[in-house]
Amino acid sequence: MLDLPEPETLYAALLARNPAYEGRAYVAVTTTGIFCRLTCPARKPRPENCRWFTHPAEAEAAGFRPCRRCFPCGPTADGDRIVSRLMAELKADPARRWSEGDLAEMGLDPSTVRRAFRRHFGQSFLQMARELRLRGGMKALTEGSAMIDAQLDAGFDSASGFRNAFARLFGHKPHVLRGPADLRADWIDTPLGGMIAIADDEALHLLEFIDRKALPEGLRKLSGFVGGRIGLGRSAVIDRVEAELNAYFEGNNPRFSVPVQLHGTDFQRRVWQQLRRIPAGETCSYAQLAGDIGQPTATRAVARANATNRIALVVPCHRVIGADGTLTGYAGGLWRKEKLIETERAYAA
Repeated sequence: MLDLPEPETLYAALLARNPAYEGRAYVAVTTTGIFCRLTCPARKPRPENCRWFTHPAEAEAAGFRPCRRCFPCGPTADGDRIVSRLMAELKADPARRWSEGDLAEMGLDPSTVRRAFRRHFGQSFLQMARELRLRGGMKALTEGSAMIDAQLDAGFDSASGFRNAFARLFGHKPHVLRGPADLRADWIDTPLGGMIAIADDEALHLLEFIDRKALPEGLRKLSGFVGGRIGLGRSAVIDRVEAELNAYFEGNNPRFSVPVQLHGTDFQRRVWQQLRRIPAGETCSYAQLAGDIGQPTATRAVARANATNRIALVVPCHRVIGADGTLTGYAGGLWRKEKLIETERAYAA
């Protein structure tokens, strides 16, 4: 872990409630005995009353108590009561069709819910619920159901609505993915949301969170690499990566041994291969990564390669942070980067 920035920098981030420091820095207030995230909405202390820590355990060891407003001892979203409540509802009934009226009937303000989910997950609650319904339709198609059955399982009133949502996610209409194929695509559930895995019988070609905006473009590029031969279904490689993801999130194994096929330029593949050498629980900066591949002046090119990685977690681009220790630039969402780094601290310990 990198050292904390100067107190002046941290105090400015505290005043601005800068989310770039989530999971990387915490402020303790000597006059109250409480420590917080830098994004905490509570009244700001004077700079001379602040102490700074890199981890909640350090603040607790120094005698400070966790704030009850920002919940600094857990991932950010876990401390938001609205988010926790609605995530439990989604888990209990993923096929439910939600509307803003449903939220209002629960005594929740739809605009407040929208802001909370976008702050934590980069998308609204209704978008998240819609993607879960689409997952049901994908599963039905994979199991060979008729298109109308898959449409109803996904909770869409019209075939065109289901096809359009499917096409936005995958870059293909549903019927295209039911034909003969060399690569197979399937859904994997994780504690951080659904992921799409694409593999053949030998290697993993893509692993992305379904809400990543660049997913359809990534699927189209992969389709171009393999001549459009991508269909729905499972392979032994997808079963293997699912098992390894479960072990990773359960705290049993930080390493991924599933074979991967990296589609990119020679430079991009060198960056991605170096990413796989960063142990869980450790991080590096883009400049360090450039130096590690022998091109210390290629920091920007390294950052671009990092952003175009299509095999999330297995190629751990989330372990690259800003030179000053802040969380930056994770296409899967900074909230996920925060949780992944927090998860991997246990492996380092």
